[in-house]
Amino acid sequence: MTEHPVPSARARDLVRGAYDLHLHLDPDVFRRRTTDLELARRFRELGMAGFVLKSHYAPTAERAAVVRAAEPGVDVIGAITLNQAVGGLNPIAVEVAARVGCGFVWLPTFDALNEPAGREEPKPGAVLPPWARMQHELRAQGVGSDPVAVVDPDGNVVPELRRVLAIIAAHDMVLATGHLSRDEIFAVVAAAQEQGVRRIVITHPEFTSQRLKAADQAELASRGCYLERCFNTPYTGKCSWEEMFANIRASGVERSVVSTDLGQVDNPAPEDGMPLMVDRLLEAGFSELEVQTMVVENSTALASAARLASHAPG
Repeated sequence: MTEHPVPSARARDLVRGAYDLHLHLDPDVFRRRTTDLELARRFRELGMAGFVLKSHYAPTAERAAVVRAAEPGVDVIGAITLNQAVGGLNPIAVEVAARVGCGFVWLPTFDALNEPAGREEPKPGAVLPPWARMQHELRAQGVGSDPVAVVDPDGNVVPELRRVLAIIAAHDMVLATGHLSRDEIFAVVAAAQEQGVRRIVITHPEFTSQRLKAADQAELASRGCYLERCFNTPYTGKCSWEEMFANIRASGVERSVVSTDLGQVDNPAPEDGMPLMVDRLLEAGFSELEVQTMVVENSTALASAARLASHAPG
């Protein structure tokens, strides 16, 4: 396994009480670095509050409930991602997910129109990520997934999405934008707020398939959205650290929330991602108060809202 940096003791202390709102853990369709139960134990030992279980294929509320029961000191929150494995923009799937305890809803990721690597024939010599290889394998078996459109050709959100947004609003769940494009994100945010969705997270806006400009991020922040700053994005070279830090300053610390998007076998241990991000933020000149706002206060606000929305025992 690749060697990675070690977080400082100062950073470990600053992430106490934080939630990681974006983690990929075993059991999953891809091999992950650790299991949800193992990570919950580690979070308890380190004084971190909890995390959100993200799967690109299956709802995770039931898993989260099992982990909470096994490690009652750690708050693990379930989620659902609206790829084709759950029927895409499927109101029934979202309603059921809410009733069994999902607090977060991600819009399409691998099945977004904006993320074609799993559908298009790769260029000669291209190295596909594991998720894209799996998408091609499924397609070869006759069970490939079509893209999930969130807007029509005129840029208006589709009726199915409006029904999903109404359910998210009714249960006061947290909406995350997944791998949508810039124009899709703006259309979805407007529609979600019209439907009464109160908390919207712009998923890793520095990620390769999003790469939102600083002005766009600032505009989304002014509309009340949170911008998710994932450690994994600059750590794996999808953007520079300087770009992310400039975007934080453009949109404001108050509207930035730090998560990791970790769990991949070749990346740092998930429990190390948050403090490693803190070390980088401190080196870039952010104050401890600003770091705690992004890492602890904002993650806790979103996680607490998701917990209330789930109506699930803690």
